[in-house]
Amino acid sequence: MRRRLLDDRTAFAAGPGLTAAQEALAKALLPVLAELEPQCLGLYWPMRSEFNAPVACADDAVSAKLLPGLQLALPFTRRTPREMHYRAWSGQPPTLVDECGIATCDGAVVVPDVVLAPCVGFTRSGFRLGYGGGYFDRWMAAHPHVTAVGVAWSVGEVDDHTFAAEAHDQPLMLVVTERGVV
Repeated sequence: MRRRLLDDRTAFAAGPGLTAAQEALAKALLPVLAELEPQCLGLYWPMRSEFNAPVACADDAVSAKLLPGLQLALPFTRRTPREMHYRAWSGQPPTLVDECGIATCDGAVVVPDVVLAPCVGFTRSGFRLGYGGGYFDRWMAAHPHVTAVGVAWSVGEVDDHTFAAEAHDQPLMLVVTERGVV
């Protein structure tokens, strides 16, 4: 299922509607961020055809004075032990790569109050399918007070009966796609 969803997402991102989808997802995400009013927003650096404007959304929220003083953070993952934490981020292009090869930064360790989690797949009941490492699920389980918002292309939606959540899976509060909020 993961491979199929990644292939579907890659095809979607290569299609002619990507620019409009980017704009629609950003338009749907901004009011969610404004309503949640995070003090520290955990973002992700996009890869593999993920929505690539969460940083722009955060910048738009700050410049529109919807989220004054917003602190940004990027995840940093370790392979051994398998763990993830967030680091304060200036918003400038990342200068480091973590142990999983993902762009990150060297800021102080922080715990965001809202995180945007990229989704390979998602269900209407709020469960997400990622790349299979379990980093976000472990981090969310260790930080149950944090609001987790999935960010996905609608092509990644999976029926709840097709994706049976396991005991370690952590539900998201909501998922934002180019078609709106789930």
